[in-house]
Amino acid sequence: MIYLRATPMPRALDSVQQSFIGMYPASTRTASFPPPTIITRAPTDETLFPNEHNCRRFSQLARAFAQRTADRWNDSKDMDYLNSLISKWMPESSPRVAVDSHPRLSGIMDTVNSTLAHGPKTRLPSAFYDTKGREIIDKIGSEEWFSGYKESQEYRKVGIGALVGDIVTRMVGNIDRSGNDGLREVAGVDGDLGKGRGGESGIKLTMSGCHDTTLAAILSSLGAFEGEEWPPYTSHIAVELFKDDSVKTDSATPAEPAPRQSFLGSSRKKTKSASLMMRKPTQELTAEEKAKLQGHYVRLRYNDRPVTIPGCQLPGNHMNGDETFCTLVCEAECPNQRMSLTFDSKPSKPSRTSSLLEFGLTPAPNVWVNRPFPFLLNSLVSEGACMYISNVGQF
Repeated sequence: MIYLRATPMPRALDSVQQSFIGMYPASTRTASFPPPTIITRAPTDETLFPNEHNCRRFSQLARAFAQRTADRWNDSKDMDYLNSLISKWMPESSPRVAVDSHPRLSGIMDTVNSTLAHGPKTRLPSAFYDTKGREIIDKIGSEEWFSGYKESQEYRKVGIGALVGDIVTRMVGNIDRSGNDGLREVAGVDGDLGKGRGGESGIKLTMSGCHDTTLAAILSSLGAFEGEEWPPYTSHIAVELFKDDSVKTDSATPAEPAPRQSFLGSSRKKTKSASLMMRKPTQELTAEEKAKLQGHYVRLRYNDRPVTIPGCQLPGNHMNGDETFCTLVCEAECPNQRMSLTFDSKPSKPSRTSSLLEFGLTPAPNVWVNRPFPFLLNSLVSEGACMYISNVGQF
């Protein structure tokens, strides 16, 4: 089955719709294939982008990093160069181009990138497309928006931790077949797990329409955005979960689903077998829970290019022979603090946190199947992705 989701922004919803149509055009569907359901959340609950409006602490931190960038660059030679190019088009109320000018430097960058995507009829004066000038704008804009993820664990936690927590939940839910892979949302009725028309009992593909700030936040938090430019239109991240068939686990037995919550509380009594291990730090997992996760690997692809995460490069942190395949379970603290993200069900209260993405330290087995199958493919598609979508390998 397939799980589709988008932010409340119309352009993100359009991206998911067009990406899905590109992968599964009408000519390939049976007559009984229903219209796909795309899940959305209320803006206050949205985690598909760094949500400044719902987390005052994140908003405070974002303003602080933006101000630091302004203090560092506003009077620099690079900013003087930009002003020599485009300041004559600035409004009288804000005549000098600056990080915090009106319009902001990042807003000028958005306008330039949008006109490049839409064609010659929308183009600005040629000075806006000066190669050196665009490199300066990209460098400063990336620092303003994304340096916090590289430098501050709290920034990572409240900025993008909730989304990565959702991804981890779906990966673990796919492994233990508890319905937490998204199955309950798309096929569940009154807390009972549904099945697809072909008897499918799990989610094999999820696609989420998000934004450039989402993608860069994830990559920066994992230490994998060094030297990258601001994510262009049609950018995407694919998060793939693989299983080594030579490692035997007991994941074939579905776990008892965790109880569904309602405004009156849980819809049924909690049981000891309820699967909550996707919200546990590795050190709190039982031996039985760890055994279920053994032999699983995670790979990130950014714009169809496998990403090497620094914390996965050390011996034992990846599949033998390929550093882009990270082990799912950490048996000890991950050496790279960027790997120790945390999530919070209510980001505005950072004290209520627990651990999140923990790729790392399980020794890789000696045997790897020749045809690994992605048990879960979670694609985070930025707005405009529909422009180049044609098949499952290019989204």
